[in-house]
Amino acid sequence: MAVSRVLLRGLCSGAAWRTGWAVRGKMAAGGAAWGARLQERENAHGRRRMKAAMAAQQQAADVDSKEKAAENMKRLRTFVLYRWDPESGKDPELREYDINLDECGPMVLDALIKIKNEQDSTLSFRRSCREGICGSCAMNIDGMNTLACLKPIEDVKAEVYIYPLPHMYVIKDLVPDMSNFYAQYKSIQPWLQNELTEKNEPITKEQLQSIDDRARLDGLYECILCACCQTSCPSYWWNSDRYLGPSVLLQAYRWIADSRDSKTDERLAMVNDSYKLYRCHAIQNCTTSCPKHLNPAQAIVKIKNLAGGEPHVH
Repeated sequence: MAVSRVLLRGLCSGAAWRTGWAVRGKMAAGGAAWGARLQERENAHGRRRMKAAMAAQQQAADVDSKEKAAENMKRLRTFVLYRWDPESGKDPELREYDINLDECGPMVLDALIKIKNEQDSTLSFRRSCREGICGSCAMNIDGMNTLACLKPIEDVKAEVYIYPLPHMYVIKDLVPDMSNFYAQYKSIQPWLQNELTEKNEPITKEQLQSIDDRARLDGLYECILCACCQTSCPSYWWNSDRYLGPSVLLQAYRWIADSRDSKTDERLAMVNDSYKLYRCHAIQNCTTSCPKHLNPAQAIVKIKNLAGGEPHVH
């Protein structure tokens, strides 16, 4: 009986021992599994952090790429301007300026104003009305005399080259000396002359003309004296000291054709000269370059016809 108890106790003790080891084995196995799970979680977290970092880097690269693409997508246009300052003592030069057309008005004058305001305040040019009325901003753009306020930038497909009006003395940059041109204009006496104006008395009534007479002035009175036609004429380049040029002769005919003016013969005699009038050789540059779409060459032909077609040699 005693032996049975001892054996029973031994059996129980062995069972407990085996159970304990089994529990400890399970706990160890569970701990290893838990550690593996923790490690896997840490690894997964690390992978997520790495992916997040890579995504952030990619996003930054995409932003940078988009910015570069946007920079490349800018509608940049290069303007090449004639620059000369007589006070600097330096020779004339061409200087380049880049303009983003998305931040600029549509006309060449808008670009010039933007350059002067934002890039180079020393740039000089004339401008006033910005509507093709005053004629101040006449210059040579892309090889053609025109008004900067009426010349669309998009009409020029490459670099925009801008010079002052050709064959005139330059005051500074794009500002020509118009003194000779205005003196020639003054010489044709561009004002109404008749018996009423000669009395030096106040004129108290309108000087009427018929609708047909008024219509004869169309294509003449619209001249804004911008000198685009004048400085596009090779004959004027060669003889600007004596040949009156297309613009001045157009204005001369404007007064010759005016029915209210009584000095037609005197006006014809004033211009009927081998140089003043007959240096026109019908090259037609004047008509091509006029920004108001007038026809100075036609007006000159009409003056020649009225003058008899024979020059007075002086």
